[in-house]
Amino acid sequence: MPELATVEEVYAELLSRAPENRMEPRLAPLYRAMDVLGEPNRAFPVVHLTGTNGKTSTARMIEAGLRAHGLRTGRYTSPHLVKVTERISIDGEPVADETFVRIWNEIAPYLAIVDAELVAAAQPRLTYFECVTILAFAVFADEPVDVAVIEVGLGGITDATNVADGAVSVVTPISLDHTDLLGDTVEDIAREKAGIIKRGGFLVSAAQPPEAAQVLLEKAREVGAAFRFEGVEFGVESRAVAVGGQVVTIRGLAGRYEELAVPLHGEHQAQNAAVAVAALEAFLGGGERELDREVLQEAFAQVSSPGRLEVVRTAPTIVLDAAHNPDGIRVSAAALKEAFDFSTLVAVIGVLREKDAEQMLRALAEELADLPVEYCFTQSGSPRAIPAEELAELAIDLGFGEDAVHVAEKLDDAIEYAVERAEAVGDFGGGVLITGSITVVGEARLLLKGGE
Repeated sequence: MPELATVEEVYAELLSRAPENRMEPRLAPLYRAMDVLGEPNRAFPVVHLTGTNGKTSTARMIEAGLRAHGLRTGRYTSPHLVKVTERISIDGEPVADETFVRIWNEIAPYLAIVDAELVAAAQPRLTYFECVTILAFAVFADEPVDVAVIEVGLGGITDATNVADGAVSVVTPISLDHTDLLGDTVEDIAREKAGIIKRGGFLVSAAQPPEAAQVLLEKAREVGAAFRFEGVEFGVESRAVAVGGQVVTIRGLAGRYEELAVPLHGEHQAQNAAVAVAALEAFLGGGERELDREVLQEAFAQVSSPGRLEVVRTAPTIVLDAAHNPDGIRVSAAALKEAFDFSTLVAVIGVLREKDAEQMLRALAEELADLPVEYCFTQSGSPRAIPAEELAELAIDLGFGEDAVHVAEKLDDAIEYAVERAEAVGDFGGGVLITGSITVVGEARLLLKGGE
């Protein structure tokens, strides 16, 4: 097998496999890969995250807290916005290109063994996501890291990341998404996500719908895991909007942390911060040792969450938000209104085919009903993108006024149109929101920020 020389070559090899949105409901090939590689999944303790929304932001907060406590961290999240190396971070930074390529070349012959065994058994080769997950474990073991913060790709029970035994399992808010794969009720989805709760571990959960909370509770009791829920044992006591984010007071599992500055917008990010604090307390002290407030503040001061209500330009203000399901759209729109005093808004929207576009548009329109909004529908370069014209027709059928609907198939044209319309307000109060899918936000970020 010839060695690859660049990240681009490795990425092309990954893309030649099953596409990322095709998740094989299996773990046996992952355990086999871990076995032939010497079990890198057991080389470090893991904080494992699942949920419908908020996973990546929460993972970044937990990572920042662990680093502030002097630990060398690995973080695995998905998908990436611009470059595949974003998925695998060491001490808060994307893995170096050289390391990414070197470790891939080292593990590739072993992955070929697993591929051959799968093909012989008439099963698909290791998929894109399975391979990147294996690569992440191998990178973290090679560095090595003191602890890894690992976000599931989809669900939990059979997600590729579930070869890890999380010392702490974190469940962010659960709602309906990926219903074709995970089930069409919150209870079904919670049952799938509960699969990351491991025997003797520690469950930290965001506030959940009652039926989801019951499933998580039953799973934790079944495997003898400690469990703590937002709104019962911990939570946000108060929050206030501040320049560049908000100030929150959090009641944790072991301490109370007053007036922490969190440089992220929205009530949902305050809740993510509370979950992160509880997870840190659980990992660092079994939930019984108070954290140093100053260390915690140092951690939060360093947190960023690219593509989550991220301001990438001013005059007019352009905000990127990767919300891609109805609940995500709703909380992001509410946070946008709270954090930005726009007199009018131009929303640039692109959605992927597997998402519930109708409910996403309903949620956005309802949340922004008290703000003058124009909608520019577009599409990313993904083959899974809903055509812009189809989205516009759906919006009109839902009662969006035709005068408020515009179509620009190319994203750069859509951004140019939105900026012109926002500038036309004349009082500098016009804003632009780009949202609807991670692919649209990633491409927009590349256009507006380059490789930053």
